[in-house]
Amino acid sequence: MSASGLSRAVVLSAVGLGVATLAASEVRADCRDLPSHSELQTALTAANASVDLTLNNQMWGTIVAEDGTVCAVAHTGDDNLQSQWLASRVISAQKANTANSLSLGQNDGGINAGLALSTANLWAAVQPGGSLFGLQFSNPVDTSVAYKGPSRNFGAPNDPMVGELIGGVNVFGGGLALYDEGGDRIGGVGVSGDTSCRDHMVAWETRHNLGLDFVTAGVSGDPARPDNIIFDVTNPFGHPNCLDPAGEIAAAASLTPVP
Repeated sequence: MSASGLSRAVVLSAVGLGVATLAASEVRADCRDLPSHSELQTALTAANASVDLTLNNQMWGTIVAEDGTVCAVAHTGDDNLQSQWLASRVISAQKANTANSLSLGQNDGGINAGLALSTANLWAAVQPGGSLFGLQFSNPVDTSVAYKGPSRNFGAPNDPMVGELIGGVNVFGGGLALYDEGGDRIGGVGVSGDTSCRDHMVAWETRHNLGLDFVTAGVSGDPARPDNIIFDVTNPFGHPNCLDPAGEIAAAASLTPVP
């Protein structure tokens, strides 16, 4: 190839790369209107301290945008590899993705506009014979995103998951959709690190602390807590108790009402 031909090839390759990069960025939702890493960490830490239930472990928390892009990952313990269950980092992201992707915005135009489903609302439906049996296998976590390093950045503002699509479907407590003051779904938050029951409580108070709990519809039957956990496994949207049935039922009933 001549020098001029090589130059044209390099230019065309660069242009193509630029177009590909632009196309990739265009499909990613903007995280700038969602809470920052520090805001998530503050909200998560306060929520974890406010829920006194069973194990009282440290927690991981993740926020995703409306298209599932990871925007922030934080933890409450002092050490990102020792203070809390490491597996819960990816689980928290999976929960955030699930609640976001299975909840509706107000502008969907359907009769179920604004219907929020927490991950706790999915447990009964995915059991054998349930209407959503196998749902948890439908959208796998992207392992190239979940386990990308360096591990020293796990839970930091530059966590390797940030800016990536994580995927995944989780079917027990700890994931909630995020809604702004207009009732529009703008993303999801996931919390993991304890029993799934306590994860739900901490996620709930984290969302409240972030001021993104303007939920208008859900399946719980409680208008003040539309996407709350339902401790009744015979309910199509039910969830089992974990380690402390009486305490868990009381904690769910006393969660901060939505605005």
